[in-house]
Amino acid sequence: MREEIKKIIKKAISGLYSDFNDRADLSISVEAPKETIHGDYATNVALALSKKLGKNPVEVAKEIISKIGKQKFIEKIEVAGPGFINFYLAKEVFVENIQEILKDKKTKGLEYGKKVIVEYTDPNPFKVFHIGHLMSNAIGESIARIFEYQGAKVKRANYFGDVGLHVAKAIYGKMENPLYPWQDSYVFGARAHEEDESAKKQIEELNKKIYEKSDKQINALYAQGKKESLLNFEKIYKKLGTKFDYYFPESQVADVGKKIVQENTGKVFEKGERGAIIFKGEKFGLHTRVFVNSEGLPTYEAKDLALPVIKYKKYNYEKSVIVTATEQSDYFKVMLCALKQINPELEGKTKHIGHGMLRLPEGKMSSRTGKVVTGESLIDKVKELVLEKVKGRDFSEKERADVSEKVAVGALKYSILKQSIGSDIIYDFEKSISFEGDSGAYLQYSYARAQSVLRKAKVEKVKTSLKNVPREITQLEKMMIRFPEAVEKAGTEYEPHFIALYLTELAREFNNYYAHNKIVDKADELSPYKVALTQAFSITMKNGLWLLGIQAPEKM
Repeated sequence: MREEIKKIIKKAISGLYSDFNDRADLSISVEAPKETIHGDYATNVALALSKKLGKNPVEVAKEIISKIGKQKFIEKIEVAGPGFINFYLAKEVFVENIQEILKDKKTKGLEYGKKVIVEYTDPNPFKVFHIGHLMSNAIGESIARIFEYQGAKVKRANYFGDVGLHVAKAIYGKMENPLYPWQDSYVFGARAHEEDESAKKQIEELNKKIYEKSDKQINALYAQGKKESLLNFEKIYKKLGTKFDYYFPESQVADVGKKIVQENTGKVFEKGERGAIIFKGEKFGLHTRVFVNSEGLPTYEAKDLALPVIKYKKYNYEKSVIVTATEQSDYFKVMLCALKQINPELEGKTKHIGHGMLRLPEGKMSSRTGKVVTGESLIDKVKELVLEKVKGRDFSEKERADVSEKVAVGALKYSILKQSIGSDIIYDFEKSISFEGDSGAYLQYSYARAQSVLRKAKVEKVKTSLKNVPREITQLEKMMIRFPEAVEKAGTEYEPHFIALYLTELAREFNNYYAHNKIVDKADELSPYKVALTQAFSITMKNGLWLLGIQAPEKM
């Protein structure tokens, strides 16, 4: 609807002022006002135009309105304040929108038909799946779903470090303490590498042997640890509702990366100290990084340089999105700058998104020291709190466990996605599972409430119908028309929080409607419309929760 209003404004302006016909410097902003008294949509275009024309903005606004004339989807247009133009939509628009929602058909969005690959989560075998991985997973999965909803052909990718010093540290720890779990073996090895010079040398030798696959005992330990880690990760992905299409282990990209660097040494890269190959980022306002170390091994940089090439061979994408912590943002600037010198086409298709950190009130964690909160333990802790909250409700044990897990995962995801991606988050346990207000549980509860109403309507045989429509349209109908705009904005800006904020407002409007209306009432001729509106809300909420990667329980 916002785009339709933009079209009629552009047409009116081009008819009035030929100088501004399709001018790139004239930005037409159409937004939903914060206060309902200012209409359903408003624009400040007359204010922007008046400066260029040297005319009074109110006069310009009146000229635009007169040129727009009557439109079947607009009830009235008026000038407000210093020259804003407010649009009030016709009642039929909202009723037609409900009709479209009830069909639950996906429209062709902005990304229709595009091939997109989204890489996220990326936990390393031999180390724990920690709460930082939860954050990357929630954001990456939501972005993937937003692109899918807009018609893109999306592939999900997971890139993990199955070679490198962290593996050598874990295997060293396992050889010293065979009964240690792998995550404890890594902590032991990391500490030894830092504190014991002899252990450091042994670990670095192990690292070479792992690359070369030259020792049977080490190869067996390596295979065992990698298998156990990846199986454990899959259990967590299932819990989080993620299924990856492609897995890219570092071991498969290392040689490709080294070859690319060597082939471009003297052109893009240069020899540094002790034979290392470096990229001089200072030439581009960045910093220098090593791509092949003095021992001839490819670094993370070289591997990341190969990854776009390998991804593109696997799936010739038009857009590649990479989700990591903001701590890696400067690193990615250098890596993508190097890629641009070698393959500008692939660099142009790549978008790196850096997210903030998820912290608990206790403070920062470190997998190196063992002070780490695993993703699984955090889900379990939240689940325990939810189980306590739903105690005594009309659930079987199986239902209670199922609902508690859905609410726990939803609580974590919403807490991550409700804020702008770059922000750090201190997780609030109690607030995250509140059935009132700003939480995933509140959205799920609102959906479950709507489902309860629809079950009651079915029992009382009140069928949905839009034949009899109330005189006045409520804010609930008006909120639902804005769902596609929230999705579009979230996709354009790579910011799922626009959907999270929208759903919170939508849930508030439904609960307000529920509090002031008896929805199911066979004696009320408007009851079929109210039931249709409730069903439209429940479809919109379920779609919105799906975009956030949150499940919608039928009962809570």
